[in-house]
Amino acid sequence: MFNLTFRDLLTHFRSLDLGQAPVIAHTSLSAFGIIKGGADTMVGALLAAFDGVIVPTFTYKTMVTPKVGPPDNGITYGLSTEANQVAEFYDPGMPADPLMGIVPETLRQHPAARRSRHPIYSFAGVGADFALQTQTLANPFGPIQALTEAGGFVLLLGVDHTSNTSIHYAEQAAGQPQFIRWALTPQGILECPRWPGCSYGFNQVAPCVEDITHSLRVGQATVQAIPLQGLVAAVGKLLAANPLALLCNDLGCERCRTTRIRLARA
Repeated sequence: MFNLTFRDLLTHFRSLDLGQAPVIAHTSLSAFGIIKGGADTMVGALLAAFDGVIVPTFTYKTMVTPKVGPPDNGITYGLSTEANQVAEFYDPGMPADPLMGIVPETLRQHPAARRSRHPIYSFAGVGADFALQTQTLANPFGPIQALTEAGGFVLLLGVDHTSNTSIHYAEQAAGQPQFIRWALTPQGILECPRWPGCSYGFNQVAPCVEDITHSLRVGQATVQAIPLQGLVAAVGKLLAANPLALLCNDLGCERCRTTRIRLARA
């Protein structure tokens, strides 16, 4: 069993040789084995190794579903009564969803961290205000677009491309169908457009970016760094050849089924 220290993580992250490029990080802490100091050590190493870091701090518990809504929206209306009853009002200080893992919540609580204000799809970061401030309700992936334009990278730390939120931005840039969802806020229920599709088919991207992926082993985990500009270009090329390429094979997936229908009509 590996017992990693701050110095171990910092040395490996710096060996990626990303220069001063900002990064968006997706992390499974448990994939690394034992890290002395846990999530605090991981966050400290990321902030020491890279000039700007953002992480997803999504808050799915604010989501509500109406009884009726627009058609072809990848959702069944009227079946979420119980979920709606336990939905929480959005608050900018609410914790990141546990599905994000412990690292995003740890970074969110860092004294130097800032957080964007989307009621479902917020990001937190340190040294990346230029990216966080681009997010709006109508442009949830503005921070990823800003990182892409700044020559940034996505870091996959013990996770694969199914956790790679930047592919959602790449799909959006390529013109893939988007959806609408709703959030409960103190100002009322807000419509959140440009909601992405399913991510379970995203590992189809891996062979397309293999040549531009910096990869190494850290403890028990695989760490990958992919330049965002190259990732977006690769996804665009993949979808131009086959718009269905990133859809999952789960027959029960409403978003993928709806995407197939909408693309067939196009």
